[in-house]
Amino acid sequence: MVHHTAASFGTALRRLIDHLDGALEQAYRDDGLDFRPRFTPVVRALVADGPQGIRALADRLGVSHSAVSQTVSQMAAAGLVAVTRGEEDARQRIVALTRAGTALLPRLEDHWHAARAATAALDTETGGVLVEVINRANAALEARPFSDRLASARSRRAAPTGSRNRAA
Repeated sequence: MVHHTAASFGTALRRLIDHLDGALEQAYRDDGLDFRPRFTPVVRALVADGPQGIRALADRLGVSHSAVSQTVSQMAAAGLVAVTRGEEDARQRIVALTRAGTALLPRLEDHWHAARAATAALDTETGGVLVEVINRANAALEARPFSDRLASARSRRAAPTGSRNRAA
């Protein structure tokens, strides 16, 4: 196993997502489902709040409009959602679960229950609650974006030190 450091933090995060999403996607395939892990938050939002626009989904999920639009396009191609024009604003695209998407919910709920149990076991094994760490990191980045943190780090590194300022 590769042990990551701060220098390979992004790679470590991608590896974690690959482990989690890869296992979930395989479980869906093994169950004969044409479903991807990235569809889950959209399905959950549609179940909770009913049909809604792409922008509303993006706001609710805390991701970009583009990311939701791409996910919804994939879901529509799989027959899980239908996309229609808004009644008040024809530019708006309203997303709703199809009958086929709704019919999958009991099977999806079984997978989601297993995923929650597996996540709890992982949390126990690692001695922490991963989603809480992620939530704290996201809150800190909303308060002060990573771009600001990078700029500060770069300016500190570029600033002359006391020994560099002294005349020889």
